[in-house]
Amino acid sequence: MKSRVAVMHMVDTLSVGGAERMAVNIVNSLPRDRFRAHLCCTRHDGPLGALVDDDVVRLTLGRTHRFDVSALARLVAHIREHDVRVLHAHSTAVFAAVLASLAPPHPAVVWHDHYGRSLGSRTAWPYRAVSRRLFHVIAVNEPLAHWARSTMGVPSGRVSYIPNFVAPASPAGHAVDLAGRPDRRVACVANLRPQKDHATLIAAFARVVAAVPDAQLLLMGAESDTGHAAALRRAVDEAGIAANVSWLGVRDDVAQVLRACSVGVLSSLSEGLPLALLEYGQAGLPSVATRVGQCDDVLNYGNAGVIVPASDPVQLAAALIALLQDEPRRNALGEALRLRVAECYGAARAVASVSAIYENVLEHGRVSVRAYGETGRVTRKTPNAGLVDGATVRAPMGDGGFSGVIGSETLPPA
Repeated sequence: MKSRVAVMHMVDTLSVGGAERMAVNIVNSLPRDRFRAHLCCTRHDGPLGALVDDDVVRLTLGRTHRFDVSALARLVAHIREHDVRVLHAHSTAVFAAVLASLAPPHPAVVWHDHYGRSLGSRTAWPYRAVSRRLFHVIAVNEPLAHWARSTMGVPSGRVSYIPNFVAPASPAGHAVDLAGRPDRRVACVANLRPQKDHATLIAAFARVVAAVPDAQLLLMGAESDTGHAAALRRAVDEAGIAANVSWLGVRDDVAQVLRACSVGVLSSLSEGLPLALLEYGQAGLPSVATRVGQCDDVLNYGNAGVIVPASDPVQLAAALIALLQDEPRRNALGEALRLRVAECYGAARAVASVSAIYENVLEHGRVSVRAYGETGRVTRKTPNAGLVDGATVRAPMGDGGFSGVIGSETLPPA
């Protein structure tokens, strides 16, 4: 029987966000008969900390700046004490993970890229600089997987597209007290920041209220940019729809709120693979989203939801009005999205792919690629013989896909 191996997920914070939610989802879902789960916050904890399972070993570094040597020392000490073999770093936590991997026992680094903004505005050189220390890259959508291969130069066999997933639905729980009628409530789960384009949603909803006067928009998400949030509140007031908009902030009962709504909406300018859409589907909500990121794919190209162009309040309003006024269509699209999320975005499939990547780490050890291309030197730690050096791994140039498994030659048994 294989011994349990320590794997540490790393995030900068546990504030409410998609990358942070995925870190919690994965660390809670790892098979405990194979892995000992650790979770490190490089900066500070946050509301999502309450969702972490009790058996997960927690570490908060309290990093105050980019090159916080004392925080890095605490991280390395924890890795040594618990014999952590894999660092699974989410988003910008990859830089701390790579620095920690330079110290013995040299854990392998898996990077999970959740970037949700326009790739044209992304600074590439810091990621290229650390790419040679990455055993594998997991991307939450196909464009990010392509970016890792083409811009970072990571060999194709070390890149996988693994979609986000939703954790199993919580029980029905308590009833929620919300404004408006259930069949007129439109839910939006998105932090209040420019990328999510609430401004277009507010402009669209003014049109919705003109056609459906008792429509109610429920906004859930953190106000990380207070100036932007204040501008949105002014836009609601100026549109004369203050009575039709509820500002719910960060909620720990999102599932219950969604079950009490009629339609879900995302008006984003850019996305990776938004967890909000998956949560809408889990709740059986018919949904409207902009054609960005993987939204088209989640909504099955219009067969499980409505897709509209970004920054178009007229088309967004028309889609919302049509759903609010057509209960049979709402029911059909809500059920279609529920089935699609259950089939394609459940935990079991994604966690199996992530686990397969870990098994490759444990089989082949730490990969150090001398030059970007197909081959690399492998150093593997074995139970009895310390380090076995000198094997060559040849990664296939096919797309890595969803499998999460690195194509490589197998080293002989130790």
